[in-house]
This record gives sequence, structure tokens and C-alpha cells, in this order.
Amino acid sequence: MNAPLPPLVTEQKHSTGWQASLNLRVERRGNRSALTHNLHNGPLRVQKALHPEGDDVCQILILHPPAGIAGGDQLRIALEVGNNAHAQITTPGAGKWYRSLGPTANQRIHLDVAENAVLEWLPQEVIVFDRAIADTETTVTLAAGAKAIGWDIVCLGRTASGESFRQGTYRQSFRLQRPDGSPIWRETMNLQGSDAAMSSKLGLADHTVFGTLWLAGIKPDAALLEALRGLSISQGTCGISALPDVTAVRLVSNSSEAARKYFEAVWAIARMHILQRGAITPRIWRT
Repeated sequence: MNAPLPPLVTEQKHSTGWQASLNLRVERRGNRSALTHNLHNGPLRVQKALHPEGDDVCQILILHPPAGIAGGDQLRIALEVGNNAHAQITTPGAGKWYRSLGPTANQRIHLDVAENAVLEWLPQEVIVFDRAIADTETTVTLAAGAKAIGWDIVCLGRTASGESFRQGTYRQSFRLQRPDGSPIWRETMNLQGSDAAMSSKLGLADHTVFGTLWLAGIKPDAALLEALRGLSISQGTCGISALPDVTAVRLVSNSSEAARKYFEAVWAIARMHILQRGAITPRIWRT
């Protein structure tokens, strides 16, 4: 059964932007994890489905041809990973939330991971332009025996061009839940340009890059936590929270490259520990 697409936002202010959706399913067919359903509408596509590790892992590159999300755009992504299948999702480049003249840009992502399935959700970083008005929501549903590794890296402003995030809104919501809807972990952030949270030592402490990596479906154990705590970020600060059913790794930095390298190192350790698989870096990250 197809993973249901989240509903479109119906506010009038969204009527002038792109309305795009992508509905995917990865299933186990014999010894192969295969992309068996790929339905798109508007500018959201699968650029490629690959098997760089052999048949076990289906790697999917999701492409948004406009390159950025503008005010009024509505993007919806729904992915279902079937029983015993393994899907790895990434993107060919950094995402962008463009400046808005008023309308909110909206993204809704639903990821359903069936029994004994594996999901790796590894998008490249997103850049939030000054005066962007962005609202993004991700829901991950884990069935019994399912495992998931995912991250997000957010860059506030185009610092290489001397731009900071002075005006605008960036709202981010994440929910990890069971199939009956009961929550495993949930958090929401609503960040206003130049608000106190950006400079406070209890918030971003003047850092322009932040991120969270989550490991779900396996209870934290001493060996994994010890290995992860042995890592350090080359620029910035990082920390680990071990909850009963999820491990959250967080960072703040002023370098998206440092953030990426740190999360790649965490992913490599976690992948071997949780999935008994060495980390094979997607080629698209190096192109």
C-alpha cells in the first residue's frame, strides 16, 4: 500500500508557488531492495536509483530541479520502505530556502519504515537565505524491528557572501513515532531572524550552522556511545543525548564542511555498529 501523501496547505497565500510531490516505495524483491513505486508531480524527481553496495541497499537521489524553495512553494515527499528492505536517500547538492516576499514556503516529509526494514536519510545541507519564510516538517514512523539513521544540517544565511539571517522565519518540526502514532521523540524549533536564540549561549551562541543526527530503532549501548563520544568536530561544538529508543547527536558550528565531516564520521561508526555495514560515501557528495 502506498505511503499516504501529507495534505497540501490550503491557505490562499500559497497559491502562486510550486506544488510538487514525490511518492516512493522501496521493497525487498528476493535478495534485492528495489524502487518499486515512483510517482511525481511537479518539480520533484528521482534523479537516480543506484546499488553501489550491491543488491541489498537501494540508494535514491532526490532532485528538486528549481534548486531552491521559494515563498509559496509546497513540497511533499512520502517514502515507504517495505519489510526487510534497505533504502538510502540523499540529494545531489545543498538545498536552499529562498527569500520570500510574504508567502510561506512549506515542506512535508513522511517516512514509513516497515518491520525489519532500514532507512538512511542523508540529505545534503540546506541554506536558509535572509528573509526566507520556511516551514518544514518531517515525520518518521518505525515499525517493530525497523532501524533508521538520519540527519539534517542547516546553514543560516549565505555567510560566504557576507549575508546573515537577519529577517525571516525558519520553523522545523521533527516527529519519530510508532505505527499507532505514539511518539518516540518529538521536537519543534521556531527561529526568527536575529532573535535572541541566535546569540544566546543557551541557543546557537552566534553559530550559523546547526544540525541533528538521529539513530532510531536500537537502544543506546555503552560501546556505541563510547565510540561516538571519542569523536570531535574540527570547528564548533557537539554533544550526544542517549534516550531510551533514540540517540541524538547535535552540533553547532560556523562551517558546513566541518558539520558534514563530523556527521559522516558519526554515521560511519553507527552504520557499522547498528547495521554491520562499512560506510560507503555516496559518489554524489564528492562531485
